[in-house]
Amino acid sequence: MTKKPKRAPAPAEATDIEYPGVGRVLVVIPTYNEIDNVEPIVTRVRKAVPQVEILIADDNSPDGTGEAADRLAAADSHVNVLHRPGKEGLGAAYIAGFAWAHERGYDAVVEMDADGSHAPEELPKLLDALRTADVVLGSRWVKGGTVINWPIRRLVLSRGANLYTRLALGMPIKDATGGYRAYRMPVLDKIDVDEVASQGYCFQVDLAWRAYRNGFRLVEVPIKFVDRERGTSKMGSSVISEAMWRVAVWGTQSRLAALRKATGSRGR
Repeated sequence: MTKKPKRAPAPAEATDIEYPGVGRVLVVIPTYNEIDNVEPIVTRVRKAVPQVEILIADDNSPDGTGEAADRLAAADSHVNVLHRPGKEGLGAAYIAGFAWAHERGYDAVVEMDADGSHAPEELPKLLDALRTADVVLGSRWVKGGTVINWPIRRLVLSRGANLYTRLALGMPIKDATGGYRAYRMPVLDKIDVDEVASQGYCFQVDLAWRAYRNGFRLVEVPIKFVDRERGTSKMGSSVISEAMWRVAVWGTQSRLAALRKATGSRGR
């Protein structure tokens, strides 16, 4: 995030909203037409980890999701709402949420889907791992990770996309496309998330790649991923195509840079 204002210190009375070993944590939940899911996911997060706070970043949902979020916020001081002007995509919603967290002095930010595919009950596992890491990725494809209710086509697509990403970038991450993850705030400050224009799968790969290239410690923990039961997915084929060509470009640029560095070193 460029030209960042100085982060506000946590209020003295905020010890009840700090996760041990991590600090103040904000769970950012982007929404668009999630009227059936927004209350259940907030309820589950609040029960699973009472110390964290929640930001619902709503893209002016026509189904009333934003109004439902306002009612939740009015009843619970741990819940906040960011009303955005329209549907601008998952990546833009997260970037807005990261900036909101930075301005208010949070120590860590969590990405979580609204549809329940990212189980809030597993959030303590991610936050515990964040005590000794810079980025924690909830992984479907490490030992212990599982996927529920996905057809074979989606399983093959996700595994193939992650294998392709690992080979193209040389990044030792088994689930770089997953969206359940936690960042320490200095990571987001360093990797210039304001410059990230990619969406969907590619947004997640982009952030992981930037963190990896900047030398941050990335850790994967196994999660159980459950496909949404209510509502419809916003992921389209264009998002997948974008991810494939962007990863190819990044991988090529990285190899060319390494080649130039090696050639320059031998020329001295």
